[in-house]
Amino acid sequence: MTLELISLAQAAAPHADAVVTGISGNITQAVGGAGAALGVGLIGSKAVEAVGRNPGAFGNILTLGIIAMALAEGLGILAFFVSK
Repeated sequence: MTLELISLAQAAAPHADAVVTGISGNITQAVGGAGAALGVGLIGSKAVEAVGRNPGAFGNILTLGIIAMALAEGLGILAFFVSK
């Protein structure tokens, strides 16, 4: 029984790097996606606060908010591509 386990461990050793790489890639994707989601949420909440304080600046705030959200989403997408 012990010899069988040792032989299985030796046979699996070359695949250990692939498993670790896959796990680290998935963690990177999760952090990138969560960061993008948090960034978009914060930008949206702050934009709503700004419009509540100064409704006349709605157009400028909307433009800057859309640009900032696109940049946050772009960084999230970049994290997905880099992790692969």
